[in-house]
Amino acid sequence: MKQKNLKAVLVLEDGTYFTGYSFGAEGETTGEVVFNTCMTGYQEITTDPSYNGQIVAMTYPLIGNYGFNSIDNESYKVHVQGFIVKELCEKPNNWRNESTGNDYFLKNNIAGIKGIDTRELTQHIRSHGSMFGIISTETGNVDLLLQKLLKEKSKKRNLVMEVTAKKVVHEPGNGPRIALMDFGVKYNIIRSLKSRGCDIYIYPANSTVEDVLSCEPAGILLSNGPGDPAELKDIIENIKKLISAKPVFGICLGHQLLGLALGGKTYKLKFGHHGGNHPVKDLLTGKCYITSQNHNYALEKNFNENVLITHINVNDGTVEGLKHKDLPVMSVQYHPEASPGPLESSYMFDKFLELVNHNALL
Repeated sequence: MKQKNLKAVLVLEDGTYFTGYSFGAEGETTGEVVFNTCMTGYQEITTDPSYNGQIVAMTYPLIGNYGFNSIDNESYKVHVQGFIVKELCEKPNNWRNESTGNDYFLKNNIAGIKGIDTRELTQHIRSHGSMFGIISTETGNVDLLLQKLLKEKSKKRNLVMEVTAKKVVHEPGNGPRIALMDFGVKYNIIRSLKSRGCDIYIYPANSTVEDVLSCEPAGILLSNGPGDPAELKDIIENIKKLISAKPVFGICLGHQLLGLALGGKTYKLKFGHHGGNHPVKDLLTGKCYITSQNHNYALEKNFNENVLITHINVNDGTVEGLKHKDLPVMSVQYHPEASPGPLESSYMFDKFLELVNHNALL
């Protein structure tokens, strides 16, 4: 379907606004505006459940060049609240292409805005922090749109429960049995475990400790997901009990929840880490890796003597990984399964399974 040149406006909660043109669904959408620095992988980004509640701006100016398809999704649906680009390609050129960007976002009922200066928007967010915004094709009245976005911002949402599995799902395998707590898991985490032969049981986020242990797992994986980890108090209490029962591996939100369960604290980053080019140093080996990241919160460095920080972000020194000195427990803030992003950190799944296998011998 040919794109219309329908005017649209993006208004941020500090009153800053950008005018451009609409693509995808018409109407209005609100969410926290964040920027992502990936040059490719835009479909995987839109379907990452960690973006639930957020409007994503792509810093790379040319989006949609290779189109969209039915294969590259990282979950069962599109989770972004809205999408912002400088230019959306109208004629994708790739043998895997099945849809243009406009048709993709229209089909998934997601409003987008194009033709704005995404460099200026990114610089504004870097200077003032990520903030709520609204995309509208219905009015250009900034004051009215400000009222609407502030009203939406005040609404309380349980972002994790909106994206988690509704029932237990079994992905059979012949290897170690892994209980995966789904806070918004990406498909590639499941694929990474399946490729290593794991027998996987996926549990809803509100599952009890008894539920998770009922499948008699050899290890537990805490997945990525959206929102503020400190608000998930019941889940944190469950994790406190699980870490003394089985080997545990946390990824992204799972890393933060594990850190909170181990007595740490979290804080909100000014504009978050969203992209496939974040350098992380492994403090145990001295090696540096380029990683894929997607998070607005981070763990403080004040842990008790039983917790060891294993990885840090080279750019800003934030905590990127930890392990317990006595328990078979570890986590990383970045995405070892990437998608999109570099694959050099996939060895973390092997380290987790080494932990699981070693514990099974004890």
